[in-house]
Amino acid sequence: MSEIVANAKSRIKCREIMSKNVSTINREATLQDVAKILRDGDIGILPIVENGSNKLVGLITDRDIVVRAVADGKNITETNVGEIMTTELFTAKPDDFAFEAVRIMGDKQVRRIPIVDDENILQGIVSMADVALEMEDEKEIAETLEEISSGAAFWSKK
Repeated sequence: MSEIVANAKSRIKCREIMSKNVSTINREATLQDVAKILRDGDIGILPIVENGSNKLVGLITDRDIVVRAVADGKNITETNVGEIMTTELFTAKPDDFAFEAVRIMGDKQVRRIPIVDDENILQGIVSMADVALEMEDEKEIAETLEEISSGAAFWSKK
């Protein structure tokens, strides 16, 4: 990749690559409600927002349902999202550079970063796939995704 192209790619903002039409749910919903949305949308994560606003309060994944609920014998038709959702959130802003979202993914070993405004209102999500679509070199894509998934230090790459 030429230095000019690499420099341009390093200036891509999160708003330019994020998925904007993101399904959400509130913390009062049941795990069964979440599972249906995940299945029907063919997605693996669902942002949890406050009722009446799009303020991000948590995330829930298909893995969360299995590990934190099903494995513990919780009833998915009675257990609310708020009981098992992840509340430690790693986010970025729409005008942050996409490479910052990638750095967070690598550092925190997550595959998606919610994009929020200054009031923590959900604007979209940047996923590893969104980042991969912006990279031209297939080898670079594969190496980047492998490093994020494996826990290798992304920024120590030479």
